[in-house]
Amino acid sequence: MNARTPRLFPPVSARPARGFTLIELLVVIAIIAILAALLLPALTRAKLKAQGVQCMNNHRQLAFAWRLYTEDNGDKLPYASSWPTGTWMAETWCNGRMDFTAGNRSNWDPTVDIHRSPMWPYCGKSLGIFHCPADRAYVVVGGERKTRLRSMAMNAYVGGFAGTAINTGNMKAYTLYTTFSALSRPGPDRIFVFIDEREDAINWGNYLQDMSGYSPSNPRMYRWLDLPAAYHGNAGGLSFADGHSEIKKWRDGRTSRPIKEQGVIFDGSTPIPQENNMDIGWMQDHATRPKL
Repeated sequence: MNARTPRLFPPVSARPARGFTLIELLVVIAIIAILAALLLPALTRAKLKAQGVQCMNNHRQLAFAWRLYTEDNGDKLPYASSWPTGTWMAETWCNGRMDFTAGNRSNWDPTVDIHRSPMWPYCGKSLGIFHCPADRAYVVVGGERKTRLRSMAMNAYVGGFAGTAINTGNMKAYTLYTTFSALSRPGPDRIFVFIDEREDAINWGNYLQDMSGYSPSNPRMYRWLDLPAAYHGNAGGLSFADGHSEIKKWRDGRTSRPIKEQGVIFDGSTPIPQENNMDIGWMQDHATRPKL
């Protein structure tokens, strides 16, 4: 009988190893796309929430600086705006006008306005608290894109236009707060001081809420002069005279209309009628009260 050499290894097949088919690859890609579609909204919401938290923190710090200023100045509030607008006044919380031109240094150079603000010594040298992290507005200076410095504006009824009311938005029929103690009516927790204003609407340092239709109540007369921002999922940041801040959810879709293209500034001299917009009613109720 012939002896045979035992095989130590099984025979190796000459057939090449099988790879993925095109259908299998397409299935994997489809699964990845579905997972990404499920995760992206959650990531977007997380980003909006993080920006909202930072925005509220900025508001709180700015409101705190505002309060410290009033305590050091005999209860007197800084002006929301100079008068006439465009003139430089040392008592104005922030002079200068926002637009989209590189030649306007107020957009990008903090030494022009913000560092000269009477509130700056109380801000802890924190430039970022003047700006909402979700505001994407910029100017191009010497070929370099620079983020605009300010997205916050001050309630015009808190400090007024050089301490006075103007003939716009029915302002003269309503209370102008020039001292902190005067805010006891209706209470410092009910009156906002700072607000995020839309990047295509912000100009001077004040935010003037048109009070038409507030007292007596007539929602058919509601209208905007300035426009609040809606950077946080159809919501905007505000801070109040008692120091608290919040992200206010806007309930009427007209309040959160799309941002205009880069380079356009809304002309606040022409009111925007929006009858029955409950957001306008809320803003009026947190801006001032009728004169006694």
